Amino acid sequence: MTTDEIEIRELITTRMAATKEGDIAKVLGMMTDDVVFLVPGCPPTKKADFARAATAQTGKQALAFEGTSEVQEVTVVGDWAFMWTKLRVVANPPNGAAPIVRSGHTLSVLRKEGGKRLFARDANLLAPEQGSNSSR
Repeated sequence: MTTDEIEIRELITTRMAATKEGDIAKVLGMMTDDVVFLVPGCPPTKKADFARAATAQTGKQALAFEGTSEVQEVTVVGDWAFMWTKLRVVANPPNGAAPIVRSGHTLSVLRKEGGKRLFARDANLLAPEQGSNSSR
């Protein structure tokens, strides 16, 4: 495994931990300013949209996130990197309602800026798991 691949895999681990901890600033710091998120059935999401949505889910309304991300492939070409992962996310509502469980694949494009790799594009293809609360 190359140094670049190790760095990218550590970035995923850090992103998952920051999401679980609710550290919005850290998660935002892993994105380029022009990042775009693509999710089926939704318009493209920009960084400011992501920040608003994440901030709205803090405090008493916060979902507790858990998840696993298995990197399937990483390709590095200069300052650009492409990867796809197998992702599973569990969102536990604060009111004790049934967890929301989604899983599937992601395709991410990372760009090196200021010496570190940041998410520039992210296509999230997660779908509700059978038997999970899919109302959200």
